[in-house]
Parts: sequence; C-alpha cells; structure tokens
Amino acid sequence: MLQTLVHYSLHFLMPGLIACVFFRKNWKKAWIIMVLTMLVDLDHLLADPIFDPNRCSIGFHPLHSYWAIGAYCAMFFIPQARIVAVGLLFHMLTDYIDCLW
Repeated sequence: MLQTLVHYSLHFLMPGLIACVFFRKNWKKAWIIMVLTMLVDLDHLLADPIFDPNRCSIGFHPLHSYWAIGAYCAMFFIPQARIVAVGLLFHMLTDYIDCLW
C-alpha cells in the first residue's frame, strides 16, 4: 500500500513541484505536460500480463528501455523538448524506485 502511495505521489505531485521550481513562468503547462508523459506507460499493453506488481519496468518495456532512456537524456538538451524530457526522465526514476522497493 505504501509503495503504491509513494509511486503515484511521485508520478503526479512531484512533477507539480518540479514545474513550480524550474518552470515557474509556465508551471501549469509544464505540470500538465509532465503528467501527460505518463502515456509512456502505454507500452505496458505489449506485456503479458499487462500489469505485474513484481515486474521492474526499467529494461523490460520498450519505452522504459535503456535506449529509450538515452533518447530522453538527449531530448533534455533540446530546449523545445526539455519539459517532456524532464517528465520522461522523472517517470523513469519513479519506476526505478519501484524496482528497488
């Protein structure tokens, strides 16, 4: 129960804090964009079973692969893609924390 609470708090509340601190001028837009990066979890639909609470997403799902994470890191250096990159990278960090749980 605590793991689920921490996981979803990190997915929804922390992007808001990140948006307020680093994208203060447009924090609402940045927050919405970062929350929308949760669509990266659509790659879970390719897995069987779709949801496995004991499975580590990092390295398992295509959009959670190390290649994809490398692409998200590269996106960070493109100013127009930076908010999306921050959202995706924080999403990967949140999912990695689940792997350690």
